[in-house]
Amino acid sequence: MSAVIYIEGGGDNRRLGAEFRQGWKAFLTNAGLSGRMPKVVRGGSRKETFDRFSIAIADPTDDTVPLLLVDSEGPVAVAHSVWQHLQASDGWRKPDTARDDQAFLMVQVMESWFLADRKALQTYFGERFMTNAIRRWPRLEELPKETVFDVLEKATAGCSRPYSKGKVASELLAGIDPRLVQRACPHAKSLLDRLRAS
Repeated sequence: MSAVIYIEGGGDNRRLGAEFRQGWKAFLTNAGLSGRMPKVVRGGSRKETFDRFSIAIADPTDDTVPLLLVDSEGPVAVAHSVWQHLQASDGWRKPDTARDDQAFLMVQVMESWFLADRKALQTYFGERFMTNAIRRWPRLEELPKETVFDVLEKATAGCSRPYSKGKVASELLAGIDPRLVQRACPHAKSLLDRLRAS
């Protein structure tokens, strides 16, 4: 049985969608999932992603398992499951047929993952990248999303191509080391462990 993962983001045109899928496939391949590669579905907006997942899980097939992956957009309470967080933050009710292991979070945003791999950032942005703007936070998932974006903006301000969503984000995702990401971000490890078990 293969996984189909509905992921928040990807822009609103075909080119960005292709880059989005390529970035995710490269990241998942680097995580050792080439033999168990899930189908990556560009979700679009946060709500569109949840709606697409909900439609898929309401009409399941025997050979695929839909999974949901969205930003947490804020801290996740220690006692909260992913579905409890989504209920509290977005008012999304867990679909009747969904299991606990079908929803995952990028905490607090996907860009948090980039901060786990300083070497990849330096390689991508080049010699004008300000490495000292990125501290070594002990708990990366506790970093507010505003701080994450501010850090990336400051670190890449002098670069020929500063950080931005879309193409840059997809190319960075393809280049970061999943081992560093899962070490720094427990929710990312949960996702990768689930995909490896598929």
